[in-house]
Amino acid sequence: MRIINKDVVVVGGGAAGLAAAVKARDEGIEDIVILEWGDELGGILPQCVHPGFGLDYFKEDLTGPEYIQRFIDKIEGYGIEAITNCMVTQLESRSHFEKRVVACGPEMGMVEIRSKAVIITTGCRERARYNLNIPGDRPSGVLTAGTAQYFMDIKGLMPGKNVVVLGSGDVGMIMARRFAQEGANVKGVYEIMSYPGGLKRNVVQCLEDYNIPLHLSTTVVRINGKRRLESVTVAKVDENLNPVPGTEEEVECDTLILSVGLIPDTRLPRILPEGIGMEMDKGTGGPVVNELLETSLPLVFAAGNFLMVNDLVDDVTAQGEIAGKSAADAMRNGHPSKVEWKPAVPSEGMRFVVPHKVSGMRDVKLYMRVNKPMENVYVEVPEIGKKFFARIARPPEMVKINLGAEEIKRAERLTFRVKRPSWLLEGIRGRE
Repeated sequence: MRIINKDVVVVGGGAAGLAAAVKARDEGIEDIVILEWGDELGGILPQCVHPGFGLDYFKEDLTGPEYIQRFIDKIEGYGIEAITNCMVTQLESRSHFEKRVVACGPEMGMVEIRSKAVIITTGCRERARYNLNIPGDRPSGVLTAGTAQYFMDIKGLMPGKNVVVLGSGDVGMIMARRFAQEGANVKGVYEIMSYPGGLKRNVVQCLEDYNIPLHLSTTVVRINGKRRLESVTVAKVDENLNPVPGTEEEVECDTLILSVGLIPDTRLPRILPEGIGMEMDKGTGGPVVNELLETSLPLVFAAGNFLMVNDLVDDVTAQGEIAGKSAADAMRNGHPSKVEWKPAVPSEGMRFVVPHKVSGMRDVKLYMRVNKPMENVYVEVPEIGKKFFARIARPPEMVKINLGAEEIKRAERLTFRVKRPSWLLEGIRGRE
């Protein structure tokens, strides 16, 4: 097996991976390689032909291909090595500055790459039909939203004409609009929860603007059809998300699009020699990290949708840059071995908080999601007496809070919880 030596290996060539490589290069690290399993760089963005990217990062409204091309141009301009059609089959952390990555591909064969740091940016993957256990037949015409997007925007193929979308995630709503733009009859978007699963702007721009009905507290309970999908049976659900007998309705369609959630693609850590190999967070589905975005394996960093499923590619890019800079700082200054990490813990009303550990050595942006939709609440960090008011807080929309280093230093731990203001509680009691 051929052996290659590098300073930094980036696993994944999407927005986070390219941003990490560019940032590490800007910070003075020259010996970098990007490993991408697809046949081109860019991750999912080349097939996202709709606008809405880059509003935060570039202050421009770009399509997915336009956004990612700016980073591809930087990679090419810097001469950073990028290997496509390449699969990582093993990752081993031997010591602080000794990592071993085994990868293979049709052109490169089997290669062992020895590096000082590894940045994992493998993104997320879609939940499919087998995750849902929907009973019925197994006809053609049942696709995930991402697969349908690939067929339409990369291959130029129309998957169907009469479409039902299950799940109101952002990609699902965007694909409902995409089908409508191509002349398909979109029968409706069906969401098992009592609230939309994507951003409010996509509810307006993708569904309301195209007169596509959104059915909340409703799900698909059966798939019908032998060779090709003929219809789906939908039903209302109760507060426990169980179908309500007697509410079944058959909807004729030839295509069912599944937009039922994304999860970090953590298949790579599961093949490490020591098992999963890194501490994982049940709330995000991704690894536990400190403010440097370093996992429990020293100098193995995580960023983007591998770390947690983000709403915006701008945040994915920002996380990639943090990981790239952290790797470069470690190369330049050595690994910070005596840092006192303070836990950042989700409490009442919170599903998760990332990063999971902070030090007080630098300002930190923290990402979090609430458990259920709420109005007129504030996010409280009681240990430092901070409150952040939110008129609306919804699970699909990330809550982002910036804390200064001096604030973090004041506490041994940071607890994040959702509370209603006292004036609102008094108003509610007064009406009872």
